[in-house]
Order: sequence, then structure tokens, then C-alpha cells
Amino acid sequence: MRDSNTDLRIIRTKGAIRDALVELIDEKGFEAITVKDITIRAKINRGTFYAHYQDKFDLMTRCEEEIMFEMSRIAKQNFPDVIAALETNSPTLAPVPLVVLIFEYLNENSGFMRAVLGPKGDLSFQTRLKDFMWKTLYGNDVNAIIKEENLLVPGEYLVSYIASAHIGVIQQWLNNGMKESPQEMARILSTITVNGPFFAAGLKK
Repeated sequence: MRDSNTDLRIIRTKGAIRDALVELIDEKGFEAITVKDITIRAKINRGTFYAHYQDKFDLMTRCEEEIMFEMSRIAKQNFPDVIAALETNSPTLAPVPLVVLIFEYLNENSGFMRAVLGPKGDLSFQTRLKDFMWKTLYGNDVNAIIKEENLLVPGEYLVSYIASAHIGVIQQWLNNGMKESPQEMARILSTITVNGPFFAAGLKK
């Protein structure tokens, strides 16, 4: 059985590896990074790296999956509140609480998210993020927010629109240096999503 010191050491090592990955993506781009670059930056030996990850692609995939798993957990816990907020039927300018929680989580992991969603990051991550949002919002889950029988347009186009728009807003916020608080970003995104872009533009009362 592992003791808590060993667990703590593993957590610290993985944190150092992840920090090194983020710094190196910012500097030279994911494609150009080698495992040697990561181990030098993280101040670990190659054996330590390979004890946890197969290669840089495995490292990137595991970091991304951790992010998506955590966002999924936050979303599923808060779905009932979202559905209740949407069923009020009146245009709302208040942020949906779930969106605040998601932006707070993104804020905590902003270094990784900015690097991976940026031009030097992992282009396949956006596709996987959209796929993840499809499963979370629509999918085959009985608890999904978007129900087949309520759709006015084909589901895949609707979810693609929502996912692309959300990712675009998140990228804009991260690239701008996160000047707005998670609460303010949640208000902005909730206003656009719940009431529609034309309402947010002041064109539709």
C-alpha cells in the first residue's frame, strides 16, 4: 500500500510535468516539443516521465481527459438548476450558476486551457471538446438538457452551433488575459445562449 508521502510526490511530479508542457507549448508549440524538453523543464529524469506517461501524446490526452471529466462532473451535478432556470420562460440576464462554476474551473486551469486551445496547442482537442459537449448536452443520456422531441432544427447542427460558440467565447476570454471575472463571463455567455445572439446585440427585445 502506498503511503500519503508517495501519493503527494506523484501529484507534485505530475503537476511539474503539466506545468512544463504548458510553458513549452507557449514557447515552441506542441508539435516541436520532445519528451527530453519536458523532463529538462520539469527537472525530472526520463524514467520518472515514462513511469506515468507513454509519450507526449499520452500526456496531452490524459491532461485533456482530466479537464473534460471534471467539467462533465460539474455539469451533471448542476443540470437540474439549469433546467429550472430555462423553464422560467422570461428572458434572463442573470448568469446560469453552472456557467459560473465552469468559468471558475477554467480560470483555475487557465494556463493549460489557453495553451491547448491556442494556435500552438492541440487542434484535435477542439474536436474532442465539441464531441464531449454533444454527449453532455444531447447524447443518449436521459438527463440531457436538449431532448429530441423538443427540437426545431436537427440536433447535430444545434449542438455544433452551441459548442463552437462556447469554445470561441472561452478562447477569446483566455487570449484577452481573462480581464473579466468568471461571474461576468458567465453573465455574458448566459445572455447570448439563453436569449440568443440577436437579443444580446440589442436587435431583438
